Amino acid sequence: MPTGVAIRDAREQLFDAAERILLRDGPSALTSRAVTTEAGCAKGVLHRHFTDFDAFLAELILDRIAAVERQSATLHETAGTGTVTTNLTTALTTLFSSVAVSIVALITFRDDLRTRLRETRPTPGIPLLTEATAMLTTYLTAERDLGRITPDADITTLAPTLIGAAHLLFADRSGTPPEATAVQRTVTTVLAGAARIPDRP
Repeated sequence: MPTGVAIRDAREQLFDAAERILLRDGPSALTSRAVTTEAGCAKGVLHRHFTDFDAFLAELILDRIAAVERQSATLHETAGTGTVTTNLTTALTTLFSSVAVSIVALITFRDDLRTRLRETRPTPGIPLLTEATAMLTTYLTAERDLGRITPDADITTLAPTLIGAAHLLFADRSGTPPEATAVQRTVTTVLAGAARIPDRP
């Protein structure tokens, strides 16, 4: 097997294992030994591909940020279709039903990891949430250009407000995930006065 393929497969295997641990047990359970055990490989595999565990975590988060950026492109394509509320409800549910909530907790939990991430992505705010906010900003701007959001809507306030409100809904990792109606109600409340009435397809 070519070396590049082997490395890529090992990286994805380790990333997937870390994600399962985060979803199941939370950030406090995430150690290099736990990851390699979950992945079913020798501990040395992780250290062959990453300089240390924080380097592994940073690459994991950058990989998940890339997934948010791909989701952003998909959401942007929905502008002008369906309803603004439904599109945002789907996007927020997809975002926070994933490992995003646990990754935000992980970033908050580890100071050294935040420092390392800022070396490659020196943007203000919390990595991943910053990209998620940019995703909504781009989408809402497109909807405003199409006339489905009022011209004077303060998108730079609406986008982070939507992210923050949705994050709170999903933050209890051990609890029951919020129903779609709860997410939609939150979106409707935040957009009150900004979305065209009725929120039409």
